[in-house]
Amino acid sequence: MKPEQLTEALEQAATQLGIQVRYDTMTGDVAGGGGLCKLKGQWCVIIDRKTPPADRAATLTDALAQFDTDGVFLPPKVREALTARRAAMGADAPGAAPTAT
Repeated sequence: MKPEQLTEALEQAATQLGIQVRYDTMTGDVAGGGGLCKLKGQWCVIIDRKTPPADRAATLTDALAQFDTDGVFLPPKVREALTARRAAMGADAPGAAPTAT
């Protein structure tokens, strides 16, 4: 699956989970960055507009891996990417995942 296709599928999954995906221009120390945050009670993934598609997909995968996606249709490659990321996160930093409320 191409990075652009993976990104699109992850964006759709985020929408179904009630997570807003925003592309903003970032400058200074945060240029090229992004990630999951909660703004005014709403989960949001903010990604630098200049970020390449593969990095956008990685940022979205990192964010969505923290949520329960069992009730969301995902292409097999997307589900595999999320499962792999969750396994890596479990080894790195155990803790409670945020819930999409």
